[in-house]
Amino acid sequence: MALHHDIQPLGAHRCLLGESPLWHPTEQQLYAVDIPGRQVLRWRAGADAPDSWPQDAEPGCIAARAAGGLVVARRDGLWSLDTATGAQQRLAEPPYDATRLRFNDGKVDPAGRFWVGSISDARAPEAALYRLDGATFSAQLPGLTTTNGIAWSPDGRRMHWCDTKAHRIYVADYDVATGALSSHRVFAEFAPKVDGQPYGGRPDGAAMDAEGCYWVAMFEGGCLLRLAPSGEVVARVELPATCPTMPTFGGADGHTLFVTTAREKRPTDELARQPLAGAVLQVRVDVPGMPATLTQA
Repeated sequence: MALHHDIQPLGAHRCLLGESPLWHPTEQQLYAVDIPGRQVLRWRAGADAPDSWPQDAEPGCIAARAAGGLVVARRDGLWSLDTATGAQQRLAEPPYDATRLRFNDGKVDPAGRFWVGSISDARAPEAALYRLDGATFSAQLPGLTTTNGIAWSPDGRRMHWCDTKAHRIYVADYDVATGALSSHRVFAEFAPKVDGQPYGGRPDGAAMDAEGCYWVAMFEGGCLLRLAPSGEVVARVELPATCPTMPTFGGADGHTLFVTTAREKRPTDELARQPLAGAVLQVRVDVPGMPATLTQA
């Protein structure tokens, strides 16, 4: 079912590659990153432009920290960011060769563990999905290329992720008590890009709603898809940008979907037609989302 909503940009700011939107559960403000722009961003109500914290390396994703501020997963490791003072401190070294890989998508599980995946610069299957244990990242799922789409079911018993280059979303049973995964399986799969054939994009970042439906941004597909727990597509939201990267639920009632988008390396004629490419988009939905969990990192 295609849904046509009133979709608005969140101000005039445009990212090169916006990612990892986060509705902070205690601050009630939206954060995101611009990966090639090397910035962490925050949108405050009534402000003309977002606050910005420059980063010395590409920030792949962020999470709200129980100790205050954010954690930022960058190419050069995991860092804390004090959003009051701007102070940054390294918390963990990267678990990979930073000349070949960087961190990409990341989320916090219902118990406060931080999970983050990597991406290969060469788009080779040398990335992995990691779990942070103390100050060390342990590879739980190796052999990936572009890790994305991390989200848990409302009861915490299923974990989803995707490999964007493979056009595939996975799901596994999840033990919240131990952080262990089991019974990995394909949740949904999408057709690859083939010249002359219809192409609906590939799965990128995702969010979970309160009914256990998985909302995924279809990069180059110009839409969000809502997938039922069975993996069936039950709704589609068309967007005014070809390259959405990740949705997150937020707003005072949890019924606003904020969606980051990209404009980096897109064709000139496409950008001319799509002035909202690179914007954070916002759209109201009927079912609220699951709030973000604070990480203990």
